[in-house]
Amino acid sequence: MDARDVMTTRVVSVTPDTPTREIARLLLDNGISAVPVVDASGAPIGMVSEGDLIGRNGADRDARRDWWLTMLAEGESLSSEFLSQLRDRQRSARDVMTAPIVSIGKDADIAEIARLLAAHRIKRVPVVRDGHMVGIVSRADLLRALADAKLSAAQPRSQTNGGGFFAWVDRQYQAHRQSGATSHGPTSAPAVAGETRLPAEALRALVRDHQRGEAQHREAERRAAAERRQQAVKELIDHHIGDETWRAMLHNARQAAERGQTELMLLRFPSQLCSDSGRAINAMEPNWPATLRGEAAEVYLRWEHELRPNGFRLAARILDYPGGMPGDVGLFLVWGE
Repeated sequence: MDARDVMTTRVVSVTPDTPTREIARLLLDNGISAVPVVDASGAPIGMVSEGDLIGRNGADRDARRDWWLTMLAEGESLSSEFLSQLRDRQRSARDVMTAPIVSIGKDADIAEIARLLAAHRIKRVPVVRDGHMVGIVSRADLLRALADAKLSAAQPRSQTNGGGFFAWVDRQYQAHRQSGATSHGPTSAPAVAGETRLPAEALRALVRDHQRGEAQHREAERRAAAERRQQAVKELIDHHIGDETWRAMLHNARQAAERGQTELMLLRFPSQLCSDSGRAINAMEPNWPATLRGEAAEVYLRWEHELRPNGFRLAARILDYPGGMPGDVGLFLVWGE
């Protein structure tokens, strides 16, 4: 059984600029406990829950408790202190959302979804396709699926999504050259037997033809590279960090330390996996973790929960700049001074 079989497709979502007051009203009106935050393209970039609105620690809860209760006041009079506090707390989704978040593809098996919810201590996970949110799977959705006796007889999942990267063809230029030769014989042969004069324009035409073929070849390579990167992004969103993979990463870190190294690259991924295509990482903005998606987000969350308390740091760097734009990103586990 896959995510597509159990996910909720009618999802209430908000934008990063949605005021927290409006988010609270949405939660109350729809009887839900959290909403995903999506960017302009429809990609999930965070999650706002009741806990985010009320606060995670004692100080936050005390400061926001009265604000939350005013959503239930239904027009009743409030004290001036209350109103002052409300005016001071004009926050939006981007101020309180939890980010980055874990996401899954429509083909994710429910057993894997359950493992993710348990591993990251979360209650719901967005379902994405081609970078856009198409649904959400919560613990309640999984429980309903398991409780439905009819679903136990569902057909086995299709194995249509295959493995590995798409095959790509880079012989367009050669094909162009072959077709340009035509059936009239080699292009180097004189057009008229015994001709000894070769116009300069004929050579310029050959240069233009060569340049056109080179441009077509470069465009074919660019498109093929874009397809490979897009497929890599899809696989990194659909693939998840299991306990065995995480242990292997930590083992590699230990071996790197034994060799005298002070850091290890845990993951290399295309910048397109970030919600802003790597802009925040390239500019070294402090909120860069919120832009991570897929496997990169899971590595960050694993570090935050398990390694950060023990003194490890996590760094993100742009590794290359194809065409002058951010290319691949590296996530580095750092233990050196």
